[in-house]
Amino acid sequence: MRVVIQRSKKASVSINQEIVGAIDHGFVLLVGIGEEDTQEDVEYLVRKISKMRIFEDWEGKMNLSLADVGGEILSISQFTLHANTKKGNRPSFIEAAKPDRAIPLYDAFNQQLREQGFKVEVGQFGADMQVSLVNDGPVTILIDSKQK
Repeated sequence: MRVVIQRSKKASVSINQEIVGAIDHGFVLLVGIGEEDTQEDVEYLVRKISKMRIFEDWEGKMNLSLADVGGEILSISQFTLHANTKKGNRPSFIEAAKPDRAIPLYDAFNQQLREQGFKVEVGQFGADMQVSLVNDGPVTILIDSKQK
């Protein structure tokens, strides 16, 4: 699994010009699930993300976690994170998991984050979504569960 974490001041996701999920400050998570990903990848990423210290403390150092600042999560499924661009100019997405495999893992990922006490808003898996955010910092971090 690959997750792009964007620290944000506010964010929302819309489908057909209707907002279906919104948060105040926290994380926007772009979540890509690959064919080889398992529940173990979900658990690893939930542990890492829930404890990721990328908010500034009173000394201006990135030392506070999402829980420390009372942050929220906007989680967006994004199969394009598994794009292969080695050949030609059109990306290949054969490494991205098919919906029957990806949806249960994506749902488990979001549920486990909720079980950690976070408010988690989501878009709609496979939909054409428009994501708006104010990236705070900007701070953007990529985590790949295969690169532990």
